[in-house]
Amino acid sequence: MRKIRTHARSDDDSDLNLTPMLDVVFIMLIFFIVTATFIKQAGIDVFRPDALMSDQKPTVSVLVAISESGEIWIDKKQVDAAAVAAHIERLHIENPKGGLVIQADRDAKYEVLKAVLDAARAVNLNEVAIATEQ
Repeated sequence: MRKIRTHARSDDDSDLNLTPMLDVVFIMLIFFIVTATFIKQAGIDVFRPDALMSDQKPTVSVLVAISESGEIWIDKKQVDAAAVAAHIERLHIENPKGGLVIQADRDAKYEVLKAVLDAARAVNLNEVAIATEQ
């Protein structure tokens, strides 16, 4: 007599191995975190001047706010006018593709705005914009 063997299928054979998929997802997550651009906030809200025409800037690495009383804010800290260039240079080195956006209050003094523009020129930052309301 001949015996016929039947193989019973175990539950182990039907499981899917998810380890390679999780590895790929983890690597993609690391890639997106490393390549993401983080915008440093200025630290205060200002009433920007009105403008008839404006362009949206796609990449911003440095945000500088100038209050009505002439205070300069970078990265949520009040900065002395003499130290503005060093802060702009440090933030621009962190993200060299972006530019500088100045959020000056509509009642801010021109001398403070000029000091920030001169600081940007001193660190060879050419992409400079002034934020306005539409």
